[in-house]
Order: sequence, then C-alpha cells, then structure tokens
Amino acid sequence: MQYVRLGNSDLMVSRICMGCMGFGDAQNGQHTWTLDEAHSREIIKRGLELGVNFFDTAIAYQSGTSERYLGRALRDFAKREDVVVATKFLPRTQEEIDMGITGQQHIERMLNKSLENLGMDYVDLYIYHMWDYQTPLYDIMEGLNEMVKAGKVRYIGISNCYAYQLAQANALADKYGFAKFISIQGHYNLLFREEEREMAKICAQDNIAMTPYSALAGGRLSKHPGETSKRLVEDSYAKLKYDASAKQDQIIIDRVSELADKYKVSMSEISLAWLLTKVESPVVGSTKLSHIEGAAKAVDLKLSEEDIAYLEECYVPHPLVGVMAQNTQETSKSKHVWSTGNQKI
Repeated sequence: MQYVRLGNSDLMVSRICMGCMGFGDAQNGQHTWTLDEAHSREIIKRGLELGVNFFDTAIAYQSGTSERYLGRALRDFAKREDVVVATKFLPRTQEEIDMGITGQQHIERMLNKSLENLGMDYVDLYIYHMWDYQTPLYDIMEGLNEMVKAGKVRYIGISNCYAYQLAQANALADKYGFAKFISIQGHYNLLFREEEREMAKICAQDNIAMTPYSALAGGRLSKHPGETSKRLVEDSYAKLKYDASAKQDQIIIDRVSELADKYKVSMSEISLAWLLTKVESPVVGSTKLSHIEGAAKAVDLKLSEEDIAYLEECYVPHPLVGVMAQNTQETSKSKHVWSTGNQKI
C-alpha cells in the first residue's frame, strides 16, 4: 500500500479509502444489498491487513448501523491512532427547522450520535454530506469549527457541492478564522468526469484532497459483459445515475475490459489505476474480499500515457445526476445567504 497526505492536513492516508456504504443492516435503510456485521468485519479486517488505514462511513448509511459495524471492527482489529476515520452528516430536517434547531446545534447533535455509533471520542474527518440550502453557510462553518475546537473533529471535508460553493465556504472560513475544508468527496470515475471542469482545478490550486465516491460506478466499471451482482440488480439509486447514459458509457467499459485482458488484471484494477492518476484516495466500496484485494493491487498498477488516453478519448459530457442534479434544482430557486445572526454578507 502507498500513502499520501490528505490535502492541507497532517493525516497520512492509504491511496485506497474503504467505503462503508455496503456495510449495515439491510432491513434498516435505503439499500437492500448491504452486508451483515460478520461479513463486514471480515472485509474491514482484510483491508487493514492490506494496509488500508482510511475508512469512510456516514450517519445516513443504513440508519447508523454502518458506523456501528465499522466502530466495533476497528476497536477489535486496530489501534485508534493507526486509522483515519471519516463520517458524514446530513442537512437539517424540516422538523428541526420548524423547532428552531440552529445549524450549529444540528451539527453537534449529529456528531455526538455518530461518535456514539462509532464508539469513538473523535473522528479524523467530518464531512458535510450535501449542501444545506435552508441553513446559512456561516452557521455550518461556525458549527464545524466549534467541533474542531472541542476536539471531537480533527479536520473537516465536504461532499456533493459545486466548486464555487467550496471556494465560498473556505473564503468565509478564512474571514472568520474557522477550520477550512481540506477534502472534497464528489462523484468521479471513468464514466462521470464532470469534476474535471472546475472542481479538480480549484483542488489543485488550493491543495484540497479529492476522495471521490462511486469510483467504480456502482460496479459497472468492474464487470465484463454478462456479469452481474446483487448490487447491480437492486441498487435503484445507481440505476438512476447511470442507466440514462448506459449506451455511450458502454464504449468506455469495453475499453476497460480490453485493457484488463491485455494486462491480465481485473477491470476494477484498470478503472482504479486510472482514477489514482487523478486523485489522492478514491472511496472504494467492498462487499467481497476480492473487491478490497483488487483495489489494493490497483495502487501498484501503472498505466501508460497511451492507456490513459485510450480510456479517456470516448468520454462525452454528462448531465449532473444524483445529489448534484437535486442541487441544480435548489440553486435555481434559492438565494445564497452568508449570515452572522442578523447580519447578512
């Protein structure tokens, strides 16, 4: 395994981040294809053996059971100081807004519940899961900063945002002396490269780490024609993201398959080796031991410039999908307010 510094932080993380969305009670959340605790622990343990020290989960994953499975496994298989744990929080609910719960209060409540689930005193990276258009940005940044000052969070990151929003947030943090976002977890893979338009550029300029999710496009970049999986069949959210562009994407998938045969490696290794030329540490979900083993092998696979060009040349622009498609709708109907109490800036 290789390691890299995570943006403007002192966190040294493995080039592969283990995504834990596939862990959790399948009867208690959005997904029906997640693993039970015994199988989750097996994969987490194998990841640790392979040198993975970076783990990403969220309070939203299977109603917090992903956090619980991860926390218990890490307590049994690793020393806390040897691993980097990231989790994410959701925007305020309408009920919280109606009750007058502030953004600052919401963050503290969400973090305390995540720490309880994980069985930890702090998280290394606390990630703003998606932009909250109903909460002033100042409240979010101050709330996160307070958790850093309290020692419950070492660094903060953001997910599912536009480049201008990341710049806006860090500019506000600069102005008020708050903690700044050191990483962005966006949607980025060989089939969806829209992050290259602006996000990759601001990250390179400001040394903000890119730790993208959906590194294998929900398994589409790891399967030869005719191969399937429980997730491919049952993951309706991934279908929403990828089915509309399946015909044009298949050209790229076929090229991944071709290079995998050429180098006698898996398609996952080719897809991740390409992504590793672009980002610090992709978030890779694993629901089988072979998934994390293949991801670890990808770190040492070097593609030629010709291979990279061959994989990239057939890409065509894609419309935003998933959370970011929803964000597009929100930006068209929302006014962006930086607020400090009664003051607006």
